[in-house]
Amino acid sequence: MTTTPLADRTTTVAARATELSKVYGQGETQVVALDRVSVDFRQAEFTAIMGPSGSGKSTLMHCVAGLDTFSSGSVRIGETELGSLKDKQLTKLRRDKIGFIFQAFNLLPTLTALENITLPMDIAGRKPDKEWLDTVIAMVGLADRLKHRPSQLSGGQQQRVAVARALASRPDIIFGDEPTGNLDSRSGAEVLGFLRNSVRELGQTVVMVTHDPVAAAYADRVVFLADGRVVDELLSPTADTVLDRMKQLDTRVRTT
Repeated sequence: MTTTPLADRTTTVAARATELSKVYGQGETQVVALDRVSVDFRQAEFTAIMGPSGSGKSTLMHCVAGLDTFSSGSVRIGETELGSLKDKQLTKLRRDKIGFIFQAFNLLPTLTALENITLPMDIAGRKPDKEWLDTVIAMVGLADRLKHRPSQLSGGQQQRVAVARALASRPDIIFGDEPTGNLDSRSGAEVLGFLRNSVRELGQTVVMVTHDPVAAAYADRVVFLADGRVVDELLSPTADTVLDRMKQLDTRVRTT
């Protein structure tokens, strides 16, 4: 399978990391989690980030999403440079421009499904676009569950609420950190299908960290990390091709 160099693609970039480094500790205890990583995440594309344990994949996502600081380099969401923002500006950017889906559903137990979906917009004092909200709810199949509280929903349904919440405000980009990690295979496949459809049908941009080759196969491309660096990229992945690349990386890590 061939890959096209990033520089040869003209699609608009939703997020970009340039020479991004993240270092923990000093001296003998220093750990380099990210080592001058440069990578683009393009609009209306589903990207999976994969790598061996300790490769820096979650750290990369957290830094690009504005959830963690970085030691050096640059991160942009659209045209906004994250390193130049003050705390309040960064909070506003995360609220208005970024959607999040995590392994834990992070739903408020006292709110209904609909109230959980619209919560970020309610906090921001914004009214949801009803037509868009209806489209999102229909896509994730929650129309008959909107009045239910999380305790009345299955795990898969709760994660669908989390997906709808991330999509509802029409963010520039959605980040998912192992979003199907707590789900059975059927529920996980449903959630991944919703994310893929949000890219293909709604033009959403999705970046997902995962360790699962089957989950990565739902993406348009996979970016592989090892030892805090981007070491490979795979377009139009399948579970088998992703698994083969992961085996190669594991072998490389063990022999270095």
